[in-house]
Amino acid sequence: MMDALTPHAPLDVARIREDFPILRQTVRGKPLVYLDSAASAQKPRVVIEAMRNAMETQYANVHRGLHWMSERTTDAYEAARMAVAVLMNADHPEIVFTPNSTGAINLVAHSYGRSILRPGQAVLISGMEHHSNIVPWQMLRDDKGIELRVAPITDAGELDMAAFEALLEDGKVGLVAITHMSNVLGTYTPAERIVRMAHAHGAKVLLDGSQAIVHRRVDVRALDCDFYAWTGHKLYGPTGIGVLYGKRALLDAMPPFLGGGEMISSVSYERSTWAEVPHKFEAGTPPILEGIGLKAAIDYVQAIGYEAIAAHEQALTEHALARLSPIEGLRIVGAAQDRGGVVSFTLDGAHAHDVATLLDRQGIAVRAGHHCAEPLMHRFGIDSTARASFGVYTTTEEIDALADTLVRVREFFA
Repeated sequence: MMDALTPHAPLDVARIREDFPILRQTVRGKPLVYLDSAASAQKPRVVIEAMRNAMETQYANVHRGLHWMSERTTDAYEAARMAVAVLMNADHPEIVFTPNSTGAINLVAHSYGRSILRPGQAVLISGMEHHSNIVPWQMLRDDKGIELRVAPITDAGELDMAAFEALLEDGKVGLVAITHMSNVLGTYTPAERIVRMAHAHGAKVLLDGSQAIVHRRVDVRALDCDFYAWTGHKLYGPTGIGVLYGKRALLDAMPPFLGGGEMISSVSYERSTWAEVPHKFEAGTPPILEGIGLKAAIDYVQAIGYEAIAAHEQALTEHALARLSPIEGLRIVGAAQDRGGVVSFTLDGAHAHDVATLLDRQGIAVRAGHHCAEPLMHRFGIDSTARASFGVYTTTEEIDALADTLVRVREFFA
């Protein structure tokens, strides 16, 4: 645990790394250098132990049981919802648990999109979206006649705000669905400005915060967004649990996305009635252990403090850009002024998969491919990149190892 740290203390990265058992191992005889946290972050011991302890000492299904084990586990599970609400400055009923960000975005697409948006209205996304924030809207477009609009991005990888506002001006956009931080470029979008513009033109706003909430504090009241989606496994928690924040009035107006147990108030053969939010959106046995693990992850991050995390990762990103930029033949994709701990790059004469494979031979884990953002790749005239992404446990020495190894990789393809 991070007992010695306060929210404003500088990060003691060596101390933090002790909390992540996996970082001690070697890969192919080399020390593990894990630079793939944007795909999925490693888990601190407190998360692992919280889930194991729940399985060993108190596990039972939640909400329906009247026995001690069920009541104790229900309390632990609902404490996770409260922890999320506190983290985001939301009210407890505004937090819906989903399997992941994809599930959260699909919930909005299928419930809000199909029941409240009307043919002739439009959904506006950006040119830097993950497939999870493209495909659900294409399905809605094809099924219901909703127009799908795409706001372009600049050569620096930033949202073209003039073009974005122009796409709002006819008043047909019912929903803006846009990333808060690009998983490829590291770009932070100006979320507060986006929300103000959208609301001024009568549109609601969904922010995909899968990357952003890992690196910066998110206050949904300050943002005034209508929906906010993110996933637990990127915030040092387990897979299998995600979050949808929605304003209470909107959630109340939306029909359930899935039907089954838990989400009902009553059932007969003639009709069913729904539970109150958030439970009407949570059909079936919920991700109990994952919720408990997510709370442990949130507590861990809160103990470190977002201010310290943001400062650490900004320094890492600046160091990475300084070390990688001079490498001959290496091109960093995106040059946003406001960016987080993600650096995507290409290397002349080498496919990203080959680069990642050679890095792996030295124990360095990076992601390679289109990163579920094929349209963004096309925008920059490439088919793939290698991507290094940083977490609370990343060190400058690991970035140096990446840079030094890339120099040798470049020589291999020269």
